[in-house]
Amino acid sequence: MHTAPPPAPPGSRRHAGSSSRRGRRLWSMTAAALMAAGALVPASTAHAAPSLQEVMLVGNNWEGAADVIKSTGDFSKVGRINLVPDKSERLREIYTDPIRLIFFLGIRETAGEGHDQFVDDMYTTPDGSAIVVSRPSFGDVASIDTTTGAVKWRFRVSGYRADHMAVSPDGSRVAVSASTGNTVHVLDINTGRQTGSFATGDKPHENVFTRDGKIWNMSIGEVNNDFDAPWQDFLKGDRKITVADAQTFKVVKTIDMRERLNAFPGGKDFSDSIRPVAFTPDESKMYFQVSFFNGFFEYDVAADKITRMKTLPKNPGTSDDRTTFVNDSRHHGMSMKPDGTKLCIAGTMDNYATVVDRATLQEGPLVSASKPYWATVSGDGEACIISESGADQVTAISFATGRRIASVPVGDHPQRVRLAHLPTGWTGPTG
Repeated sequence: MHTAPPPAPPGSRRHAGSSSRRGRRLWSMTAAALMAAGALVPASTAHAAPSLQEVMLVGNNWEGAADVIKSTGDFSKVGRINLVPDKSERLREIYTDPIRLIFFLGIRETAGEGHDQFVDDMYTTPDGSAIVVSRPSFGDVASIDTTTGAVKWRFRVSGYRADHMAVSPDGSRVAVSASTGNTVHVLDINTGRQTGSFATGDKPHENVFTRDGKIWNMSIGEVNNDFDAPWQDFLKGDRKITVADAQTFKVVKTIDMRERLNAFPGGKDFSDSIRPVAFTPDESKMYFQVSFFNGFFEYDVAADKITRMKTLPKNPGTSDDRTTFVNDSRHHGMSMKPDGTKLCIAGTMDNYATVVDRATLQEGPLVSASKPYWATVSGDGEACIISESGADQVTAISFATGRRIASVPVGDHPQRVRLAHLPTGWTGPTG
């Protein structure tokens, strides 16, 4: 309802202004009366954003479900959601398409370690109404309604496997790696419409949006063959960092880390297959893991060179036979405390996680963990959260002490863990 002030009578500016003031007073009194009667709702109330709670999503890759836990405190469970509600339909499509079936079974026997991969990465939409998930074995990205649990939209990636994602700083877009299509797709997070894409090296993996308007993609090459000896490294494919403009999607820079490793003392024997990365808060330095290595490197972005290397302890019970490492990764997972002072490292094949002082690169206690596959940061920034894929649980480790705070049971083979926002009071779909 809208009531306009009465028109100003002719006459002097004083009369017009007086009439205008009387009209505004009349409108204010009328509006106040209507609000009191409940007939008029302020615009800020009528269009208020839904109340949201901060949580963490734990993607159970082999199960196809996400456990939702608190983002701080005791990290207890909040709820659960099935991220493959259309599983039967997708399997019918795959089993009637010989080429897709070959890739589906190949993913199961290689990257999936004998299991289908249903959940790789996940983010919530800004309003918490959906979870957007990359589903490797289905080769797609799907949006799952958090109220009903139904599929809202679905996007088939190029090739046959979807992998890591990243969300833009404003939460409006997701970038997803099409690992057999050597492409990164950028999608509108609400509609699934592709806004752009760019070509990458072989097997694109990690994606990061940076504040200067770029998307960094790290390609890991072929990790499913056994040409794992250093002298066979050339058989692992074209591995590089691809940096693209986040608006135009034009590639603005490629970084061949092989050249940087060769220039670093002792770096020639290391793989240039870059796994998870972590940027400092000012994005001046990037820390990265590589295949087969129990440690990480520090890279100066402006100087375009590797500046430090950290070797972490080996577990004496872990074989040095590279062909036994899961998807070539000895260590896979790293995160940084928001103030940039500490790193958290998941020692996947060595079965531990540890907090590392960034200034000295001195590691803290080795926290026993069963095949930790990812590391992220709690909502308050005080803890590192790792997924223990071998024990079906997530564990919180204090950045201050380097020691375990809590462990929470989750589903089958947890991998990616992401901060998210869901409607306040949400405990699972009601539809």
